[in-house]
Amino acid sequence: MASVTTGRKACAVNPLKMSQPIGGALAFMGLRGAMPLLHGSQGCTSFGLVLFVRHFKEAIPLQTTAMSEVATVLGGLENVEQAILNIHSRTKPELIGICSTGVTETKGDDVEGYLRLIRQKHPHLAQFPMVYVSTPDFKDAFQDGWGKTVARMVETLVETPEEGAPKDPKRVNVLPGCHLTPGDLDEIRTITEDFGLVPSFLPDLAGSLDGHIPDEFTPTTIGGIGVDEVASMGGASWTIALGEQMRPAAEAMQQKAGVPYRLFQRLCGLAPNDDFIMFLSTVSGKPVPAKYRRQRGQLVDAMLDGHFHIGGRKLAIGAEPDLLFDVSSMLHEMGAQVAAAVTTTQSPVLSEVQTEEVLIGDLEDLETLASEKGCDLLITHSHGRQAAERLNIPFHRMGLPMFDRLGAGHLLSVGYRGARDLIFNISNLIILDHEQNHEPTPMTWSGGAHDPGASTKTPSTH
Repeated sequence: MASVTTGRKACAVNPLKMSQPIGGALAFMGLRGAMPLLHGSQGCTSFGLVLFVRHFKEAIPLQTTAMSEVATVLGGLENVEQAILNIHSRTKPELIGICSTGVTETKGDDVEGYLRLIRQKHPHLAQFPMVYVSTPDFKDAFQDGWGKTVARMVETLVETPEEGAPKDPKRVNVLPGCHLTPGDLDEIRTITEDFGLVPSFLPDLAGSLDGHIPDEFTPTTIGGIGVDEVASMGGASWTIALGEQMRPAAEAMQQKAGVPYRLFQRLCGLAPNDDFIMFLSTVSGKPVPAKYRRQRGQLVDAMLDGHFHIGGRKLAIGAEPDLLFDVSSMLHEMGAQVAAAVTTTQSPVLSEVQTEEVLIGDLEDLETLASEKGCDLLITHSHGRQAAERLNIPFHRMGLPMFDRLGAGHLLSVGYRGARDLIFNISNLIILDHEQNHEPTPMTWSGGAHDPGASTKTPSTH
């Protein structure tokens, strides 16, 4: 078991973590016709907006209550009221999701009380869906904001079924963590539907931020799960929670609607997907489709091919807890040594990471540890690219933000296919790096250093 320690530096250098409010805002973007609203200064919202636009390369709906210094001191009721009225009249959303920020949390704004006063003062908003989540950015991290927001949506939007109402055996709820991409959600949806089940994803970024172009412009989210479908999630037979961060939301669903849940901490690798597939087979009562038996065989073959390149590597990884645990566990099973692990916030899964220590720190800590441990593979988001260049080791981008590569929303790491592709991508990075440094690879071992083609090869570039 890994020990979890917290860095004691006076300030973060090249931060790894992102704040709770933007994690909550992204969760709201998985609902159809939603408008996320950050209760704070304009700068808080501008940062999140730029980050999401650079990552997804899409128009991002995100509004602010634009708190000034005076409004912060006197209280934000007027700003919240005006923002809600403007959004409701101009953008016609189906839901407004409100996340607090550090400045309003420090003041102690009672936003729940504000919403009650606004509903009383404006009768046309009495039944309009508005969800408020407390997400101070001076504590916790992106993953915490996402998890809290999904749990709050369950508590606020899901309707309690009538006593004795039957559950639909074909319906399942899927609560995905923030470490899963829209491409991952599409893969999970396909797998689930292949067993004859009807999944409802909350949130559903695959419907809203998968890169599709609408017929006409809309100022709100352009897809995702509807508020009416969220309300009916209590009629499902099971809830599937993906990532430890989704445990509170799954428990909230069970408590409010009586829907049992199954938590999958990982969906990258052979054994986790075997468990997932067998669970779906048991729930649906159907045998595993032949195509997944074939995909499993392809993953096993990829593991065999890739272990020559990945096995024995010293890995440095920096990511949100669930992503760190998922990817590092798969690579550990491939023979890699997790020598340096840095994350953003506390989580029960951190003690299960296959390493001696997990540090809650920043990218400077990750670079220092990677240098001290002699790591030869770095995995983190795009802000780690300079560290990888200084360390002169292969760099695989995972997580958010990923602003210097296209297709971040379509990357796949779940299911048999996702694990297979991840193995190939990382192995190819390592092979490419060896070619640049003129080091032997498994492809040249048989010929040794005297491989006749070795001296004539042109080094590849990243």
